[in-house]
Amino acid sequence: MLTLHHLGISQSERVIWLLEELELPYALKHYTRDPVTLLSPPELKAVHPSGTAPLLTTEEGVTIAESGAIVQFILARYGNGRLAPAVQDADFAHYLYWFHFANGNLVPHLGRVMFFGLAGVAANHSAMGFAHERVTRALAMLNDRLAETPWLAGAEFSAADVMNVFGVTTMLHFSPWDLNPYPHILAWLERVSQRPAYQRARRKGDLA
Repeated sequence: MLTLHHLGISQSERVIWLLEELELPYALKHYTRDPVTLLSPPELKAVHPSGTAPLLTTEEGVTIAESGAIVQFILARYGNGRLAPAVQDADFAHYLYWFHFANGNLVPHLGRVMFFGLAGVAANHSAMGFAHERVTRALAMLNDRLAETPWLAGAEFSAADVMNVFGVTTMLHFSPWDLNPYPHILAWLERVSQRPAYQRARRKGDLA
């Protein structure tokens, strides 16, 4: 059985959701952040040198880190073509782009705003202005894509949606952002909220 090492309020929620969408059996091991530093507990470092979550331990005892890598591993081994268009599919390029948009664009820019704020960088500082502009641009791109199609890869829900929802839900606990100017993102989140697998993942893994 797969074992998912899950840290509350983290990117590991993506993996719980994916496993629920695929209806795969798995064991869920919960960890809790330090309430002051918000850092991962030391027990996670005993599982993998990164000391972060998510971590997925396979049936063979191999432990994989990084949510994107874990999602790709699960789809490749257990997906049977579900939640990812085939390479020859017309939507494959969109799927690949938006899958990587999450951790290559949206979440890093929100994280930069968070860390600048923790460091006391003034709101009118040029570095903070740059960080805000990149978040605004990323959200506008996401909103524009969702104005064209119900799901990020196209007409069908996919793992690209699984990867990106974190950035406009749970990540906003750390880097608050007003989503009201982005109606298509809000409509997308409403569609997501109706998915039974997402509802189960919320109950199991404290999703926002």
